[in-house]
Amino acid sequence: MSAVTGVIPALVTPLDADGELFEAGLRDVIDFTIAGGVHGVFVLGSSGEIYGLSAEQKRRVVEITVEHVAGRVPVYAGASEITTRDCIATARMVAGIGGVAGLSVLTPHFMTPTQAELVDHYTAIAASTDLPVVLYTNPGRTGVDLALDTVLTLAELDTVVGIKDSGGDLASTRALVAARPPGFAVIMGRDTLILDALRAGADGAIASTANIAPHVVAGIYDAFVAGDLARAQALQDALTPLRHLVDKATFPVVLKEGLRLAGIDAGWCFAPARALGKPWRTQLAEVVAALGALAKDPGQKETS
Repeated sequence: MSAVTGVIPALVTPLDADGELFEAGLRDVIDFTIAGGVHGVFVLGSSGEIYGLSAEQKRRVVEITVEHVAGRVPVYAGASEITTRDCIATARMVAGIGGVAGLSVLTPHFMTPTQAELVDHYTAIAASTDLPVVLYTNPGRTGVDLALDTVLTLAELDTVVGIKDSGGDLASTRALVAARPPGFAVIMGRDTLILDALRAGADGAIASTANIAPHVVAGIYDAFVAGDLARAQALQDALTPLRHLVDKATFPVVLKEGLRLAGIDAGWCFAPARALGKPWRTQLAEVVAALGALAKDPGQKETS
């Protein structure tokens, strides 16, 4: 089994209305998700608005997370900048802080590198740090995909240990699982496909909805591992309405609004992201309440 397993929430970065780091909010989100049973936490991703954070804010997010998690679960961090140089700078910053189990690196966005350039890009990043590197492909957001041959080439590097697959194509996920070398993790990045990916042989999920409903998302994995497929399917079905609502506002507005409805103040998003519209907020409140009830309903507990 790969070392990168289970459900890892892609944490939001709580901010105040002026875009400054809301440190107490970050600690609260960490505690909320860990209490919900997640198997790790991931900061500085797209859910964490890495694209808007200053260098000092990125550093402080990692410092707070490592300090506050205090070894309860593994900590992962993103180094997903546009250029190779900037990815390396972020990777070295994270490594210098210590206490981080690995890096996730999204393909460059805005520019559209070739597969050969992507091999060079990730090879340089992996060579710049001793931290394990998880490749990350999300072509719907970046317009850049990692071809299977590219992934397999990069998997030959000692420190490239897996891939987060947000492509949304189960056939591609199955191909990755079938072709990967031993110990190379395939991590699902589409929250609606977590159970399908686990059935296909994936090792877990990095999931944005686990900010709001960590007990539900972690429960999918735990139930699957325990062999309770009926429960795993029920939890996956319960999660789907929340994931569909995530796209009803500028990302990650719904994640922070959902956390607020769950009782956790995660602050604001960087402008120009705005608040969720009233009709969708009403629906989100209903979905969050229903998911919250699953954590309290004894009838939803795993059977032995």
